Amino acid sequence: MTLFDPQSVRPLFPALAEEVAGRPAVFFDAPGGTQVPQPVIDAIAGYLAHSNANTHGAFLTSRRTDAVIASAHQAMADLLGCAPEETVFGANMTTLTFALSRAIGRELGPGDEIVVTRLDHDANVAPWRALEERGVIIREVDVDVEDCTLDMADMAAKINERTKLVAVGFASNAVGTINDVRRAVELAHSVGALAFVDAVHYAPHGMIDVRDLDCDFLACSVYKFFGPHIGCLYGKAAHLERLQPYKVRPASDESPDRWMTGTQNHECLAGVTAAVDYLASLAGVGSQESGGRRQAIIQTMAMLSAYERGLSERLIGGLLAIPGLTFYGIREPERFSQRTPTVSFCVEGHTPREVAEKLGKQGIFVWDGNYYALSLSERLGVEEHGGMVRVGLAHYNTAEEIDRLLEALCGL
Repeated sequence: MTLFDPQSVRPLFPALAEEVAGRPAVFFDAPGGTQVPQPVIDAIAGYLAHSNANTHGAFLTSRRTDAVIASAHQAMADLLGCAPEETVFGANMTTLTFALSRAIGRELGPGDEIVVTRLDHDANVAPWRALEERGVIIREVDVDVEDCTLDMADMAAKINERTKLVAVGFASNAVGTINDVRRAVELAHSVGALAFVDAVHYAPHGMIDVRDLDCDFLACSVYKFFGPHIGCLYGKAAHLERLQPYKVRPASDESPDRWMTGTQNHECLAGVTAAVDYLASLAGVGSQESGGRRQAIIQTMAMLSAYERGLSERLIGGLLAIPGLTFYGIREPERFSQRTPTVSFCVEGHTPREVAEKLGKQGIFVWDGNYYALSLSERLGVEEHGGMVRVGLAHYNTAEEIDRLLEALCGL
């Protein structure tokens, strides 16, 4: 496997030139949205300059817009391993999930059950809880607070013949845990239920193959993997064609258009293709020509995962050595294949906000709070104290930046 050098891509990210107090800013805020490379910025600006029009018109710029949309569907299909017509775009993952839950809710009634987890972002909880107004019963899978992993025995116990859908995250946006999604899908299908996977946090860090997972639906956010603020939903073609979305009457009845009612964010769709192309380009010159964009992405994600695992070992090892620091999640290096390079912790004597503010003044950008993983924050008993401090790495981060963070934390 080719070794990854972050210096080969850092010049592509204009944000990384930011300085605070005379020092380069350190962007450890990736779980809330990664920074964006110049090719993506250029694609968005290029669309607005040369293709800005609505769809299906009898003139040049409208035809260009149609081509931009088709290209974005193909790009996401290459990223996820599905057909272009199985990809749906929308404002963000949360909005798309609410739209899907409303459509699925048309078929549900009192006594039907949906299974969610305490490890998930609330965007994969609240849309399903909204169906309680139809009499749907929500079951919640517990977590092991020692390592912040899902209790898969509890999940199996909560899935039964009344279960209609199982909603599970691919990876935790709060503590980085990668869930046994394949097992969750198998459990759902064993009782004839649908399986919905939130892959928002996992997408920047690992390879996704929806055909191999056999999930019915999977959602992600492009701005979490080096693109603009836009969401994407994968759905098996049979489901997208059978379910009835809420839409305006003149909108197409063909998938995926029937799920994308209203004018889309065309400039961001141009950025979608550029973001996927950026990832594919990291596999090296000639990789797409020899194996196609999908194969290039597979090579890229394997390379980035290996690099990020090394960063994780440096970061977590350093955090565990700091007195008074409470670490949440998987900490053993031999288990790092079960986590992303996102960690959360608390520092004795400081609120999470105080830690984030002190680091921010030194140009180190981290998150504090619950990051919308409300159920987990409550389960860990940290919600009432302001949640946790979150450090999230991306492949543009460096070992030197981690050392700078650790030094700053030791000096609090």
